[in-house]
Amino acid sequence: MPIHTDVFRDPHEVDRPQPIVAFAEDKPKDQHSEPHSHARGQLVHILQGSTTVFTEMGTFIVPPERAVWIPGGMVHRPVYPAKTQFRSLYLREDWSARLSDKPVVVQVTPLLRELIQEIMAAPRDYALDGPTARVAQVIVDQLKSLPDAPLQLPMPINHALLKELCQSILRCPAHLPSLADAAERTLMSQRTFERRFFAETGGWSYRKWCGQAKLFRALELLSAGRSVGDVAFKLGYEGPSPFISQFRKAFGTTPGKYFKVK
Repeated sequence: MPIHTDVFRDPHEVDRPQPIVAFAEDKPKDQHSEPHSHARGQLVHILQGSTTVFTEMGTFIVPPERAVWIPGGMVHRPVYPAKTQFRSLYLREDWSARLSDKPVVVQVTPLLRELIQEIMAAPRDYALDGPTARVAQVIVDQLKSLPDAPLQLPMPINHALLKELCQSILRCPAHLPSLADAAERTLMSQRTFERRFFAETGGWSYRKWCGQAKLFRALELLSAGRSVGDVAFKLGYEGPSPFISQFRKAFGTTPGKYFKVK
């Protein structure tokens, strides 16, 4: 089935009456985009590779066959740690208002995948009362009913040193600072650090946050084709078995099954 591969410089600003405008795009490995926002809400469906999306509300990792919803007007910065192929759907502002006003990652079901493919193949000037418009409506209905995937990592917003600490951990989660070291780096006592971290991240403990940061990096590496053993070694796990155990605890399945198209 053919899809559109031409991308306007500012596709989200295209003044079209169609409720959903669809684009296909590829990004090379290690591509970084500058912080930006769209007037329309954006759904990014990853087919191959992965993206990590940084926002003020947190960091979101999007591996294959998942999608991230970015509300209109939200400043975000996507990074592509591996060669990535994805499809973007831009929803008209009144349609975006039907969905969450916060970023969220969802599992792309077989039905949603087919609906996205269908709207990708349609002319962009499709009739507002025709079959493609009805497909667009079903896509929105599907997005409203899909459960969130556990792929969000909240970031501190109000405390500059906490934010700096978390950003450094995201860059290199293999060697995590101890609680004592983290408190010292943020100029707080351990007790104050724990209370402030919990408040700034919406109820996450420092230990839980660090574990999720490490698993986020694991997802990026696995999406790039690295083996389970290699990822476990690179991120400082004692071996593949402890890594698989932690992965299963967080995501409900093994790395191998997680990356199988459902």
